[in-house]
Amino acid sequence: MQDLGEHAGVLADVVVVSLEQAVAAPFATRQLADLGARVIKVERPGVGDLARAYDTTVKGMASHFVWLNRGKESIELDVKSAAGRETLHRLVARADVLVQNLAPGAAQRLGIGGEELRSTRPDLIICDISGYGIGGPHSDQKAYDLLIQCETGLVSITGTEEVPSKVGLSIADIATGMYAYSGILTALLERQRTGRGSRIEVSMLEALGEWMGYPLLYTCYGGTAPARAGASHATIAPYGPFTAGDGVTINLGLQNEREWARFCELVLEMPSITDDPQFADNSSRVANRIELDSTIAGVFASLTSEEAMRRLDAAAIAYARQRTVAEFAEHPQLRARDRWRPVPTPVGEIEALVPPVTVAGNKPVMRPVPALGEHTEPVLAWLDEQ
Repeated sequence: MQDLGEHAGVLADVVVVSLEQAVAAPFATRQLADLGARVIKVERPGVGDLARAYDTTVKGMASHFVWLNRGKESIELDVKSAAGRETLHRLVARADVLVQNLAPGAAQRLGIGGEELRSTRPDLIICDISGYGIGGPHSDQKAYDLLIQCETGLVSITGTEEVPSKVGLSIADIATGMYAYSGILTALLERQRTGRGSRIEVSMLEALGEWMGYPLLYTCYGGTAPARAGASHATIAPYGPFTAGDGVTINLGLQNEREWARFCELVLEMPSITDDPQFADNSSRVANRIELDSTIAGVFASLTSEEAMRRLDAAAIAYARQRTVAEFAEHPQLRARDRWRPVPTPVGEIEALVPPVTVAGNKPVMRPVPALGEHTEPVLAWLDEQ
């Protein structure tokens, strides 16, 4: 078992066995590892988690894998062999939590299906992650992040008016992983109270579907979907990017009519346009977005970004610089709040962001990223200690 050091974490006594690939399940279990849980990651011999081969950008390792797998113990196990299945069952017998996002039906074939385990291990928490859930016409269909973005309608409302676009990160996987993580924490609390485990099922379609709540209600009850508006808000105006005269793009976020009046007076220095019927309320401004954006763009083009931001500050209007990813990595707020930590990996130390939930008196557990099979021997020795 890995040396947890001084800060063991609140889940230090919890053992998680995970048969996981790619993003959704690894994202859930990494959150558990960051809280100190012992996460034993079962990987295919010689190949491992397919995310290991996504790219080589982090000193030769894949960025997805480094992001999602710190703090875990990697064991190589051929679960298709009789010996491998026997070892897998021994691992599950020692686990508090079992997580899997295998292909549909694979867990049952390995003898670790939820119904089967619930009868022999009523205290076990089982988390099954899939694309479409159990039952229904799509239950056996393979699912990947982009495909779920398409199936939930997210792509149809993202992008410009001319071009629908996917979200630039694995949002369906991340949503699924976060619901799996919160579901497992809930089940651990319930087990502490009742002594009983739980079977948790999380599907990518339904996880991202929950995040689609606003456009879903807007469409079902309004008759039309929110329009694709690029970086602007589809149903609030002004809310989006405007470029200052020095080329810096500033994103505005106005929320109510009081802010609109202050914006016109102190930022645009055009208080009279609050009386223009085209801009009388938010619905009018959205309907006349082209005229509105043209007016604002003209003012911003005459200002430097510093001048524009001073006016926005004076008017107490929310705004943000449109940063690149590289600029985000150098964000002064992250440095000021000490949000970076060194994390060992098989290819050397990297810097990683501290988990976003800060709990007073607790430090995050940010243990190394494992090499493939690095912990096979110590984990097998641990099993033999019974």
